[in-house]
Order: sequence, then C-alpha cells, then structure tokens
Amino acid sequence: MKVALIFLVTISALACNKSAPPIVNSTKPINAAQQTNEAQSVLAHSGESGTPKPAAGPNNGKWSASGEPIDTAKFDQAIAKAEKSMKAKPDDASKDLLAEAYFERGFALTDAKQYASALGDYRRALKVQPNHEESQKWVEQILGIYQMLKKEPPSEGEEPPPLPLKK
Repeated sequence: MKVALIFLVTISALACNKSAPPIVNSTKPINAAQQTNEAQSVLAHSGESGTPKPAAGPNNGKWSASGEPIDTAKFDQAIAKAEKSMKAKPDDASKDLLAEAYFERGFALTDAKQYASALGDYRRALKVQPNHEESQKWVEQILGIYQMLKKEPPSEGEEPPPLPLKK
C-alpha cells in the first residue's frame, strides 16, 4: 500500500512539473525584402500621411508640397532678416544666423509633415553653413525615408515651397 501511494505521489509530482519547452531565438537572418515590407506595413498603418507624392505644380510638374499647412510668417521674417544681415556683412556670425533660420523653418515643416519642403530648407542651411550638424542629420533622415520607401526624393532646387496657411 505504501509503495502504491509513493508511486502515485511521484507520478503526480512529475506530471505537474512538466513545463513548456523553452523558446529559442531564431538565428535565421531576416532578408532585406522582409524588413522593407515590415517597415512599409508599419508606415501604412501609422496614421501619418507619409511621403510627399509627385504632382503637377510649379516645380516642373514633379513635386508639390504635402502635409499640414502651417503659418511660416515668423520663420520667413527671420530668414529675410538673416539674408539682409548676410548681404550687409557676410561673416561667420551672419552665416550662422541664416543657417539657423533655414533650419528652424525646416524643422517646423518637418513637424508639419511637409518633408519635401523641409528638405529644401535643410539643404539651404547647409549651403550657407556646410558644417550645420542638425541640418545634415535631418537631410540624411529624410533621404533615408525616401530610400526605404523606394521613392525618388526631390533634387536640390526641386523642393516645393511650404504649403500656405489659409486663413
């Protein structure tokens, strides 16, 4: 009787102690096509408007601005003031001021999802101040998005102007 009881306790202890097999991480590499498809799927479901789409417009019919219209008046004034300062005295301080003014408008346009227009401002900032790190970072970021989506970015000088805010 004791042997039967010990046998039943041992079997029930073994049965309750079984656990699921451990999950093993796959060492199989993910191919580039799979990564791209997953990234595009995430972008498609993110709720963001995505990349600017080519459309007929003032830029030889290839690019038009897309995204949310914003009021750029204060940025435009800062750029005009910095350009005037640059013409009067083209020193490092005026170059920094103009590059920063272009960067600030570009950043606001990026925030409004006007990526093609923002790209133009970042490029202008780099023309004035080639070592402007933040502008370089954002140019690379936007170009990387275009590359990931397999879309051709606007060439330099082809970027559309910001969308006007309708009042």
